[in-house]
Parts: sequence; structure tokens; C-alpha cells
Amino acid sequence: MLKNLDPALSADLLYALKSMGHGDTLVLADANFPSDSIARQTVLGKVIRMDNISAPRALKAILSVLPLDTPLQPSVARMEVIGKPDEIPEIQKEIQAEIDAAEGQPAPMYAIERHAFYETAKKAYCVVATGELRFYGCFILTKGVIPPRE
Repeated sequence: MLKNLDPALSADLLYALKSMGHGDTLVLADANFPSDSIARQTVLGKVIRMDNISAPRALKAILSVLPLDTPLQPSVARMEVIGKPDEIPEIQKEIQAEIDAAEGQPAPMYAIERHAFYETAKKAYCVVATGELRFYGCFILTKGVIPPRE
């Protein structure tokens, strides 16, 4: 155990988050996402598992240490619902609430069509597989920066 770190953050996940640079992306995946096959094509090359944790709980842990790129652009993508691109399922509303809480202000997500999401995910730094069972619980986060202290 380490002080001041969420216990949901494993050593493998902390390594990946620390290794990522500005603009690198992380896929936060639900239990139905092809995490292993997509992860093999990412920079890290293997899936990081958070199987017993919901997507909102996993995101809260991740955002406790990972800066988002929100000052420059929308930095979290959500997978669009097939045939209903404007629909926001409950899981996506919960994720939006976690993002807004972490950022201290509204930081809207942007949508990516399902098949385009898979292709974009292959270019990510890593894939984090959660135990989220609700459909459309897949997101892509863009890492931001931590500014120097005054």
C-alpha cells in the first residue's frame, strides 16, 4: 500500500499512467469490449485489468492521478450508441459526472462511432479493462499536462 493513492490503482496501471506523455490516450473499456485483442495493438501491448471495478469507479481512481487535456480540447471520447448517436446512456452520464468532478467544471465528452472507436483504440497507449457490464461503457481519455509550480 502507498499513502494518498487510491487502492484501485495497481502497479501496472500506475506504470502505464506515469509512462504516458501529453497527448497519449488511454482506453477505459467495459467488460464486453475486445480489450485483449485491441490492447495487443497499443503502445503498451497488453491489457491492464480492473475486472472487479465499475467504469465510474475505475475512472475516479485514474483521474485522481491523471491530468486530462481539457484546457485545450474535449479530452474524453465516448462510444456512440448504434443508430442513436445523440443518446447518452446512464453509464455515460455517470462518467461525465466523474470527469466534471475531477476537473472542477463541466468538461464535455465527444462521441466516436463504434467501429471508428475500435480503430482509434488500437492507436492508444494502453487499454484498461473494467468489470463494467452496462453497454457503451467505453471511453478514450487524452492525457494532459501538469504545469510547473510558480
